[in-house]
Amino acid sequence: MPMPQDRNWMLYALKLAENGRGAVEPNPMVGAVIVRDGVLVGEGYHQRYGEAHAEVHALQQAGDAARGATLYVTLEPCCHFGKTPPCTDAVLRSGVNRVVVAMADPFPAVAGGGLSILQQAGLTIEVGVCDVESKLLNAPYLKRLQTGRPYVIAKWAMTLDGKIAARTGHSQWISGPESRAIVHTIRGQVDGILVGRGTLLSDDPHLVARPAGPRTATRIILTRSGELPLACRLLDTVTEAPILIISGSTSDRELLNHWRNRGAEVLILSEFTIPVLLDELGRRRMTNLLVEGGSAILGAFFDAEAIDAVWVFIAPKLVGGDRAIGPISGTGLTAIPSLASLRNRRIEQIGDDVLITGTLHD
Repeated sequence: MPMPQDRNWMLYALKLAENGRGAVEPNPMVGAVIVRDGVLVGEGYHQRYGEAHAEVHALQQAGDAARGATLYVTLEPCCHFGKTPPCTDAVLRSGVNRVVVAMADPFPAVAGGGLSILQQAGLTIEVGVCDVESKLLNAPYLKRLQTGRPYVIAKWAMTLDGKIAARTGHSQWISGPESRAIVHTIRGQVDGILVGRGTLLSDDPHLVARPAGPRTATRIILTRSGELPLACRLLDTVTEAPILIISGSTSDRELLNHWRNRGAEVLILSEFTIPVLLDELGRRRMTNLLVEGGSAILGAFFDAEAIDAVWVFIAPKLVGGDRAIGPISGTGLTAIPSLASLRNRRIEQIGDDVLITGTLHD
């Protein structure tokens, strides 16, 4: 039976787990705390892919104090040999007598096996404390397990009247420096950053994290036609981060070969669609994909129902104009939704801007 204090300790474990974002993928983020007689005696989180899991760090810190204690862990302890030994072995050796788990791990090699081992050994097991928060934290991991595709984060900055660029195409800078710093943090945590040919031509983006984060994202350019510039910042920085050009079967091969010869990878898709693209990125073991636009690309992802989360920076600026560009084009919906599109909403002020984040699915 869950105890009143279980939720508070699990929320703390989830906060610890967040520290692994960008460093542990394609593994899940996991946090663990060990509590004995109401006192925290050990804590840890999964710090880097291939290294010790959260439970091991927490148990090492607790030492002998773990005996008779409660272990709170945000995901079911693993029970198989992967990059590291099974965490269930460490838990059983520690003398912990109660394990509280936020959610079972759907990974096929675990999938309830870890809980079963601990229960059969006589430990008291509680499952489901903060399960909603745990699923939200590891939504990218869960999506990739379920679909084989990366989790798609759509990001844009817009004016108060909903424009991402003036009618001339000018767009720098809509958001303030504090907002742009957050974008660089996100870039340093994802596997891929995607823009379309239009954004490449109009903005000449760099698409790297400054300063560098735990991950170096592949810079992905979508161009059905293969029409690309012969010179730009991406080509000048091809050694800083990988470049992947994804094009259609009727594309300009000469231009694509120019990029290939400079060091970019070129992929031709016979079926140039968002689902096929995401399948390919999933095969490349990408867990998180940041889509930065422009409006045609964001519209294509929206029409394909492929956006999982949004990060929208709203600046207190007005640009006006019926030819100014909005964030999402494409076909769009035929009617205004009756319910809010954004779930798990969060609104905060960032410098002069307002940041709205949320998910499009539960």
